[in-house]
Amino acid sequence: MSTKHETSPTPRTVNASEFNEKCLDLVAEVAESGAEIIITLDGKPVAKLSPHRDSAKPAQGDPGLYFGRMRGKIQVYGDIVSPMPAEWFAVPDDDTEEQS
Repeated sequence: MSTKHETSPTPRTVNASEFNEKCLDLVAEVAESGAEIIITLDGKPVAKLSPHRDSAKPAQGDPGLYFGRMRGKIQVYGDIVSPMPAEWFAVPDDDTEEQS
C-alpha cells in the first residue's frame, strides 16, 4: 500500500519552462508529499527541488529522519541497566495493611 509521503523510486521530472510557470504550486507539492522533483533544461537534469528535512513529513519506514532527534532532550538519572533491588519486589505484610 502506498501513501502520499512515500517517495517514488524515480523522481518526477519537470522542464524548466513548466517549472517557471508553476513554481509555487510545485514547491507546495514537494512540501506536502515529500517527493523530489528534478528540473531539466533541454532534456538534461540541472536542478533538484527537494523538501527541507526539518519541515518535511517523514517518509514511512525512513529511520534516518528519526535517528538522533531526541539527542540532548532526555536525561537519565542513575543506573538504568542493573537489576532492580529486592525491596522493589517485596510483598507487604498483612499486618501493615490491617493497621492502616
